[in-house]
Amino acid sequence: MARDLHELSRLEDSLTYLYIEKAIVERENNAIIILRGDECIPVPVSALTVLMLGPGTSLTHAAMRVIADSGCMVIWCGENAQRFYGYGMGETRSAERLLRQASYCMDEGMHMTVVERMFTLRFPDMKLDGMSLQQLRGLEGVRMREAYKILARKYGITWRGRNYNINDWDQSDELNKALSSANVCLYGLCNAAIISLGYSPGLGFIHTGKMLSFVYDLADLYKLETSVPVAFEVTFSHRTDDIQKAVRLGMRRALRERKVLKRISNDLNYLFDLGAAENPNRADAGQLWDNEQGSIEGGKNYSERT
Repeated sequence: MARDLHELSRLEDSLTYLYIEKAIVERENNAIIILRGDECIPVPVSALTVLMLGPGTSLTHAAMRVIADSGCMVIWCGENAQRFYGYGMGETRSAERLLRQASYCMDEGMHMTVVERMFTLRFPDMKLDGMSLQQLRGLEGVRMREAYKILARKYGITWRGRNYNINDWDQSDELNKALSSANVCLYGLCNAAIISLGYSPGLGFIHTGKMLSFVYDLADLYKLETSVPVAFEVTFSHRTDDIQKAVRLGMRRALRERKVLKRISNDLNYLFDLGAAENPNRADAGQLWDNEQGSIEGGKNYSERT
């Protein structure tokens, strides 16, 4: 937890967040304080967009009320946001980004544009113009297959392919266990970022049909520089029964070094044509849907009487 809370971490210019663990969060007047050992740290919750609560954290009901009234989102997560358990938010947050994501997802042309941009982020030095979706998927398959081969050769590990059974963890070999554990860490961080930034984890563009489809879409942009190399490194260097712990530590380092949380914000702005960051935490009256004008001003009485 940062000791100087005047320097809050930023997802982007308009979004600040704070991660804490092993602490108690309580209300003090119309603010909150963090208690840990002998420390008592006031938090400028009105200037905070997202509060991430890691392991060993307790939050009082009174503190949660102040947080919600301030329009701040709370996310319950694993160590350094490497798991995602749940979230809560006040009613003041804007749905502008969610609506934009939904409109892009439901329009076939814009849907394909987002897909192409996702592959552009994977292959920044290649010209992908004119490629079909099937060709792009094939290109991605080759990229993953070659990456596994290169890492297997680097660490002297026999690679038998991606093989795992969610219903039988012990069936997988050590490398596949490490890959699964590393991907879960990455999924947790992506899920927290998607929710924090005002998008839906269920509205996917490449993946579909799952409540975390967009999480899988986003995570695939970073796997080859985080979860995949970490899994191979841990399998090579850690001959231990607790491979999941070793993977979590490796992923914590990789996600921090690669600045993945910050990059997610920038990449989502690129995918959805968001230039100047719109603040999803603004407190306005919202709008009303209109079948002729699209949307009209909310918080207004439209009766003919004055």
